[in-house]
Amino acid sequence: MNYPKPLRTGATVGLICPSSPISPERAAQCRAVMEQLGFRVKMADNLTHNQGGYMAGDGQTRSSWINRMFADPEVEAIFCIRGGYGGIRALENLDLDLIKANPKIFVGYSDVTSFHLLFNQQCGLVTFHGPMVSSNLVDDLDEDSKCSLFQALCTEEAYQFKNPAGCPLQVLQKGRGAGPLVGGNLSLLCASLATPYEVDTRGKIFFIEEVGETVSRMDRLVYQLKNAGKFQDCAGILLGQFTQCPNENMPDYTELQLFQEALEGIAVPVLYNIQSGHGNPNLTLPLGAHCTVDTSSTSICFDVQKTLSCKTTAPSPGALT
Repeated sequence: MNYPKPLRTGATVGLICPSSPISPERAAQCRAVMEQLGFRVKMADNLTHNQGGYMAGDGQTRSSWINRMFADPEVEAIFCIRGGYGGIRALENLDLDLIKANPKIFVGYSDVTSFHLLFNQQCGLVTFHGPMVSSNLVDDLDEDSKCSLFQALCTEEAYQFKNPAGCPLQVLQKGRGAGPLVGGNLSLLCASLATPYEVDTRGKIFFIEEVGETVSRMDRLVYQLKNAGKFQDCAGILLGQFTQCPNENMPDYTELQLFQEALEGIAVPVLYNIQSGHGNPNLTLPLGAHCTVDTSSTSICFDVQKTLSCKTTAPSPGALT
């Protein structure tokens, strides 16, 4: 795996819309906030395009800008403006050889999960599940999220992931596990199954978060992952934020009980209450990085040097070829 070079003040960053668009006014705010953070900025020209009511241009347009940002020698990091919808349409037009040959920081979450899976598993690139420019940085980048983001983007050593003070990590199942971190948004993870981009959890730490799904709908998604063998194969599980995911019929039955039942008889360590996802704060996780989960110390640790020695994992056997 390739852990990208640390991000330094004054670097040039590229801003892209791999999924849904923003307004021209918002685009100007995005440029301004990145410049205020000390970066030079290059912006894709499709940020304000609108196709189908929810996409920033067609799949070819969006993928071409991702390719261009990876190819541009001046761009050291690529930040997604926002998530939304339609990112999966851009996957087939990405130049994976180009991306693999030009590793650099790539940051986003939510609909960006599809790109994380592809870049981690087929390009051997560590990417970052973290705040996006319009969604987070413009209006409300709290200090915990900011510190976590730049710790992940600027480190060259091992470090420990930490929740904000007063918000402890919690243990659902005891144990210790280690391996590359994989995952993201629950709905997108399920959408990857039986495709060339299928999430591969074998020997890995599996991170899951969600937004805007009822517990009853998540029940289907969680058991789809279980039935596909994704829990049985992994080395550990991290449960992030489940934002606006109600159970109106039985409020006391939450996503935590759902996972507890789904994981019965599966002996892997599980930590929950990880403050990463669609909430605030939104802490950064380096997907593809070597991760050690230990419930005895309630700790999550990442090691850059061990990451560099890890081999890229091929898609799962059940994926299309």
